[in-house]
Amino acid sequence: MIRALVIAALLPAPALAAGFVPPPGCETFMTVQSRQCRVSNHFRCASDPAGDQWRMDADQEGPYFFSRINSEAEWVESYGMERGSAQRLGDRKDPASFSDLLAGGVDRYDFRLEHEDGAQSHVQGFDSLTGTDVTIDGIPLRETEFEFAETDSAGNVMRRSRGREYISPDMRMFFSGPSEFQDADGNWVPFDGRPVQFIFPGEKGFAATQPIFDCDAILSQLQPSGGPA
Repeated sequence: MIRALVIAALLPAPALAAGFVPPPGCETFMTVQSRQCRVSNHFRCASDPAGDQWRMDADQEGPYFFSRINSEAEWVESYGMERGSAQRLGDRKDPASFSDLLAGGVDRYDFRLEHEDGAQSHVQGFDSLTGTDVTIDGIPLRETEFEFAETDSAGNVMRRSRGREYISPDMRMFFSGPSEFQDADGNWVPFDGRPVQFIFPGEKGFAATQPIFDCDAILSQLQPSGGPA
């Protein structure tokens, strides 16, 4: 499955001009335009276990990340195109549980990820409901607080993140919110990729492959000081 997605994403830009097309046997059910110049197309495939969902993220340069979650919103598998990295869910000491989060207001998790080079990493963290409900583009969401760290087999921190997200109990998925991640120098870097538009079949912008929010701001940050906008 994931190879078919990557091959499709590597098609020339004109092939994507008509909109995102999922692999055979799959159906796109939602497009989300988010801040930080990102558009995500969500789809389901008939051959996957019930409750599984796929997501393809794209920026102005094209697709850069694919992922699949299950009915408990666990990270089943993902592929990062920029680094050519693939990973799958490994042993779970304490599986992430969307059901536990909804029922008790907090969910802690402890699991391993298996990488394509044979290495494993260890992920520990939590999600908790803050008690705040929000509505974005007509979609009711519940705010969460989260923190997690991923370490390699030697215990070295590979990535760490904390902040707020949003969940949709009906769709059983998470959406980005205002958060921050730790860079290689140990500095916390802010990020806010919250959704702005939820677009469904038949609506304008459905299956779009180009993001529309904050893109000009991101491009201006990449220009040298005094350079052209």
